[in-house]
Amino acid sequence: MVKEKTVKVEDEKTKAKNNSLMAKFFNDTKNPPTAGEVIEGKVIGIEKSKVYVDLQPFGTGIIYGKEFITARDVIKKLNIGDVVSAKIVDHINRDGYVELSLKEARQALIWDEAEKAIKDKTIFEIPVQEANKGGLILSWQGIVGFLPASQLKSEHYPKVEDGDKDKIFDELKKLVGQKISVAIITAVPKEGKLIFSEKNLEKKENQKKADKYKIGDVLSGEITGAVDFGVFVKLEDGLEGLVHISEIDWALVEDPKTMFKIGDKVNVKVIDVKDGKVSLSIKALKPNPWLEAEKKYKKGDEVKAVIIKFNKYGALASIEEGVSGLVHISDFGSEAVMKEKISLGKSYTFKINVFEPKNQKMGLNFVK
Repeated sequence: MVKEKTVKVEDEKTKAKNNSLMAKFFNDTKNPPTAGEVIEGKVIGIEKSKVYVDLQPFGTGIIYGKEFITARDVIKKLNIGDVVSAKIVDHINRDGYVELSLKEARQALIWDEAEKAIKDKTIFEIPVQEANKGGLILSWQGIVGFLPASQLKSEHYPKVEDGDKDKIFDELKKLVGQKISVAIITAVPKEGKLIFSEKNLEKKENQKKADKYKIGDVLSGEITGAVDFGVFVKLEDGLEGLVHISEIDWALVEDPKTMFKIGDKVNVKVIDVKDGKVSLSIKALKPNPWLEAEKKYKKGDEVKAVIIKFNKYGALASIEEGVSGLVHISDFGSEAVMKEKISLGKSYTFKINVFEPKNQKMGLNFVK
C-alpha cells in the first residue's frame, strides 16, 4: 500500500512538472503573425519561380506567383542566408506555407519611414518632377507626393500680380528639375497621400535671419512682389519682409500694384520682428502729416475736404495730403442721399467733431 502511494505521488509531481513546462512553452511563444503584418526571415531556398523564407517559430514563408514577378528585380539580388522583410499575404496556404510579398513589405516600411520623418521633422532634398496649377509633384522612395503652392517658401512662391492661374502655372513650371528642400507633413498610406512643405524649413532659416534685425532699423531692399494687401521686399537672400498696405503711405493707398514694379528699390523701416517674419514700413520714413495738422486744426473747426473714398460706414474726406477723416453715413440718413449730396473728387465744407492726431483719427460732419 505504501509503495502504491509513492508511485501515485511521483505521477502527480511529473504531471505538475509537465504542465509547468507546457505553460512556459505557450507563454514564451509569440503570437503567430496575421495577414498584413510585416515580418523578417532568412532566405533558405531560391528556385526558378519561388523563394522560401524561414519564419521560425512560425513555419516557412514562400514568395511565388504574382508576388515573385512583381519583386523579381529584388529577388535577383538575393542569396541564401539573406534576411528579408516581407508582408504576410496569407497566413497559411493549402500547402502549409505562409504566403509573403516583398513589394508590399517595402511599401509598408516606406510609409512607416514617412510617419517617422514627420515626427522627426526630417528634411529631404528632392527634385521637382512636374508642376500643375495647384503646386508641384515630387517623388520620394518611389511614392508620388504633392507640394501645394501654399506650402512653398516665399522665394519659390509665384508672386503673380493679378492672381492669374495660367501665369502661376508658368512660374511653377520654372521649378521643374530643381532640387528643393522639403519636409513631409502628411502621410496617409490607405489613400496613397503624401504631402510636402517647404515652409517648415523656411521658418527655421528665417528665424535665424530675422533675429539679426531690430525694430527701428532702416534698410534698403528690392520689391519682389505686389499684392492687394501690400508689397514684399527682399532684405537678403532667402528673407523677405512685408510692407502692409497701411504702411505704404500716409495717404490712402487703393492698389499697391499700381505703385510698384518688381525690381523697384525702396527704403524701409523695421516696425516688427516676430516668428521669423519682418514687418516693414515705407511711410515711417516720410514726415508724419498729422504732426503738422495738430498745429493747424482742432475740434470744432470748419474745414474744406475732398471726398476720396466711399465705404459702408460713410465717406472718407481728406483735408490735406495724408490727413483724412470719416463722414459718417448717419449725417445723410442713407447711402443714396449721401451720394446725391457728395461726389468722389469734389470738395465740401465739414466740421471736425473728433480730432486725435496722435492716433491719426478724425471725424467730420457735413456742412455744405
